[in-house]
Amino acid sequence: MLTYPNIDPIALSLGPVKVHWYGLMYLLAFLCAWGLASYRAKQRDGWTGDMISDLVFYGALGVVLGGRVGYVLFYEFGKFLENPLWLFQVWTGGMSFHGGFLGVIIAMLFWCKKYQKTWFETLDFIAPCVPTGLMFGRFGNFIGGELYGREVQDPNYAFGMIFPTDPLGLVRHPSQIYQAICEGLILFIVLWWFSSKPRPRMAVSALFLVGYGIARFFMEFFRQPDADQGFILFGWMTKGQILSFPMIIIGLWMIWYAYRKNIYDWQLKK
Repeated sequence: MLTYPNIDPIALSLGPVKVHWYGLMYLLAFLCAWGLASYRAKQRDGWTGDMISDLVFYGALGVVLGGRVGYVLFYEFGKFLENPLWLFQVWTGGMSFHGGFLGVIIAMLFWCKKYQKTWFETLDFIAPCVPTGLMFGRFGNFIGGELYGREVQDPNYAFGMIFPTDPLGLVRHPSQIYQAICEGLILFIVLWWFSSKPRPRMAVSALFLVGYGIARFFMEFFRQPDADQGFILFGWMTKGQILSFPMIIIGLWMIWYAYRKNIYDWQLKK
């Protein structure tokens, strides 16, 4: 069994100001996205530094606002009905990937209108820059001891650990690390490789949907369901799996459609 590195969730205290590791992970996520997008822009005509800065800014707004609204609507809608102002109590915690994902999609519509870019050209451009942000987010979950995994059933399993935030004190899967690797690092490598050459419009976005949907669906078998949600469908399916399954189906259709239309938005610079 591994020992949980009991890290103080507060990374830095400056008088009354406290900087949390979770917030730093978000900062690293956005900085990494900016660096990767800047690198990708050098391979394409028609992309400037100002466009990249705005793209990351719009994306950050979409992640934060969409993530919060999505969490409230998908996971805590009853609490929202009791107190609608709770939506704005962001200091109480609670973010949803699927909400943040929808928020980014909406934010990109406004960005595209400003810079006269097609929607899928923009989504295909930014998609490979997203998984590293997901990785940093899961690291933040791990440091905070939240969203930990299910109880380890095999007594010989070497990677289980006891989280101090777990009131039951069970040996659990460090599912945050599993997710950081699968939904973050591995998905990043696959998308970065796939998008390193010109692909049909929509294909990169589609692969992101399929890749994340499959990774998240599988990882949910290791992650402890939210206490107020439990297993929602068939006695084993979680809310995360229900929200991820349509991503896989839509993504597969998009891949077929992209290669059928075979429209290209860029070519490698010579």
